[in-house]
Amino acid sequence: MDFQTRPWENRLGKGEVCSVKKKTRAVVVCGLAFLMCIATACHSRTEREKAQANVPEFVLTYAENQAEDYPTTQGAYKFAELVYERTGGKIEIQVNAGGVLGDEKTVIEQLQFGGVDFARVSLSPLAEFVPKLNVLQMPYLYTSREHMWKVLEGSIGDDFMNSFGGSHLVALSWYDAGARNFYSAAKPIESLEDMKGLNIRVQESELMMDTIEALGATPVPTAFGEVYSGLQTGKIDGAENNWPSYESTRHYEVAKYYTLDEHTRVPELQLAAQPTWDKLSPEYRSIIKECALESAKYERQLWAAREKISENFVRNAGCVVTELTPGDKARFQEAVAPMYEKYCSDYVDIINAIMEAGKAMSAH
Repeated sequence: MDFQTRPWENRLGKGEVCSVKKKTRAVVVCGLAFLMCIATACHSRTEREKAQANVPEFVLTYAENQAEDYPTTQGAYKFAELVYERTGGKIEIQVNAGGVLGDEKTVIEQLQFGGVDFARVSLSPLAEFVPKLNVLQMPYLYTSREHMWKVLEGSIGDDFMNSFGGSHLVALSWYDAGARNFYSAAKPIESLEDMKGLNIRVQESELMMDTIEALGATPVPTAFGEVYSGLQTGKIDGAENNWPSYESTRHYEVAKYYTLDEHTRVPELQLAAQPTWDKLSPEYRSIIKECALESAKYERQLWAAREKISENFVRNAGCVVTELTPGDKARFQEAVAPMYEKYCSDYVDIINAIMEAGKAMSAH
């Protein structure tokens, strides 16, 4: 059988031909091995880059003192979700609900030095750090929810959001917290006279303590988590809060009389720590602000629904709900009138603008 002979094989001996073939195979094998190494290295680098791309640039904390299912807490989760999505996973915000990072005053202090990065807080403790906010929690300031939101979403609200200079806090968005009403354990509050002699739990706020004293009762600053036992043991005779808080904390079990006086309709604020804010790029700040405003709209929808559910629940549980007559409510308003001079003498123009907005709405 004839085999085709390569030209170079005619010029080499048999042993030399074998040697050349072996060397050729070795070169091919080495080349393949080299290519495999490059491919492996490229794959590893790609996987490493993917892993790095999924690692957040910032992992930040958010303090919330309410329960997991509460509207403000759900608003916080929505905020964290939106920020994560819109930064491509570069900012992860971990929500700590149930007050695990401390009461609101403690959280505000932590925000000031960056111990906590974000929080939702009530205006009562916050006004101790930004006194101008006292205007927005003056008793009987608003005529309705619509009146309050018209104020907050207009130029007056913008002015307040820009009043945090020097506080080491950054205001992001307003959250709804409904209207606060009184509730009591032993008897219903049907008139101003019924307030006399009662020990009423309040937040740690000078303004709220003065409000209770102006109405003839004794203010008792008490941690939020201790209100139930205080009502149960008689350490306090009553407290004040909105429908969802009254229901979710089960305070209705130990204080079944709820009086709709709407003494304060105080919004709440989402805040960022100034030290944290200063670390973020302008792009990240813009995204966070946008997400905060969007989460606030979501929270307001949840609040309205939850408020109705809570009201129906406690009414069905046998609680006694009292609505003040216009005459009785006017007496409550008259009792606190001197407080406006004490707390708002520097902001008379703002107070007047807020009240005029309410009158204009009533006229329509």
